[in-house]
Amino acid sequence: MHSRAANVAIEFRDVSYQVAGAQVLSNLNLQVQAGETLVLLGRSGSGKTTTLKLINRLLTPTRGEILVNGVRNVDINVIQLRRSIGYVIQDVGLFPHFTVERSIGLVPRISGWPEEKVRLRILELLRLVGLDSELATRYPNQLSGGQRQRVGVARALAADPAILLMDEPFGALDPLTRDELQGEFLRLQKRLHKTVVFVTHDFREALRLGTRIGLMDGGRLLLALKPEEFLRSSDTLAAAYVRAFGEVGSRAAD
Repeated sequence: MHSRAANVAIEFRDVSYQVAGAQVLSNLNLQVQAGETLVLLGRSGSGKTTTLKLINRLLTPTRGEILVNGVRNVDINVIQLRRSIGYVIQDVGLFPHFTVERSIGLVPRISGWPEEKVRLRILELLRLVGLDSELATRYPNQLSGGQRQRVGVARALAADPAILLMDEPFGALDPLTRDELQGEFLRLQKRLHKTVVFVTHDFREALRLGTRIGLMDGGRLLLALKPEEFLRSSDTLAAAYVRAFGEVGSRAAD
């Protein structure tokens, strides 16, 4: 029991969240193990992104507590907390007046890294996410959507955080680029072993990327299972996802 507890990177204890009296998240109890990729799956409004934002204190729970590496996140300096957690969103959020080099090096620089270490880290990350070093001097409007998303991932990894939060990171990309970046993510995770909480509404993506899938609906976590267990689940909503997935596969085969 002790070794399992020691491997818990993120824990939600009876967490609820309300906005203007409306319940967005209800009684969430969840442990995320160090090094796993937990995919939060569900439709819009199910509470996925709210759950993600509670981890790095972009939102504060109405009730309950969240622990990061065994420490309540409200007891951690919020700047220190956010610098220690990588965050990737769908529209990337790159500053338009920052070059690729400046975007990736932002957190290491404000954390006081020596300039030569920052420079080497930027080059390392560009290689890691599959970008040519000559792109370092370009601005976001000079990059493709896939390139911008890769820069977003590199920026999130810059200070080598143990935890990575990813909110629909590939959702706005065309199918081929999305498939390519999913493959890159799997390659990176196999090498880096980050603790990842990944939000998506795409069941195919959840099956491909997740070591566990947490199914959310109406602000509640219905289940959290390994992909192969999810496919066999008797839960009504889980079965609906599996059935729809099978129907899509059948149409594609036709």
